[in-house]
Amino acid sequence: MGSVPERLTWAVRNLDPAPGDRVLEIGCGRGVALALLCERLTSGTVTAIDRSGTAVAAARRRNAESVAAGRAVVRVADLEEAEFPDGSFDRILAVDVNLFWVRSPDQELAALRRWLAPGGTLCLCWEPPAGQRAQEIAGKVEPVVAAHGFATEVRVGVSGKGSALVCVVGRAAGEDDRDAGDTGWRGGRG
Repeated sequence: MGSVPERLTWAVRNLDPAPGDRVLEIGCGRGVALALLCERLTSGTVTAIDRSGTAVAAARRRNAESVAAGRAVVRVADLEEAEFPDGSFDRILAVDVNLFWVRSPDQELAALRRWLAPGGTLCLCWEPPAGQRAQEIAGKVEPVVAAHGFATEVRVGVSGKGSALVCVVGRAAGEDDRDAGDTGWRGGRG
């Protein structure tokens, strides 16, 4: 498979899927993070979307065994036009999907919030080409994610090559949180 970019292993580690989780990956590209996710799931599933048919075909080839086993579904879809039933996913991951910080992502975040099950986790990660952009990205994305009803946390890291890594994590309120009126999240991992 070749070497796995460190940003992808870092993103999957931050998402921290449980073996039975239902995961959505947005912008799956050629399926490298999808393969990492499938390795962590035993009874769970991953739905991966990308707007590029070429990338989706490559992701299906790379993950053919998981697709054949029904643990992975890979399809061509723009996030803006994708539709899933409410509460379909326990975890959602997007790596280097720029729409979340280069324009208003209100429509997309509202959809992601609906698609997440109570207590679900959203992980938006980047390895920006210029390290100083990490703070800019976090500064733009975190408040918008919070405005959509997520308890948020910003995680930062540095790759082995010295590149900045940033992850905005949003946790959807769980049933217990809603009953108690508590949407605060006290988790954290770097």
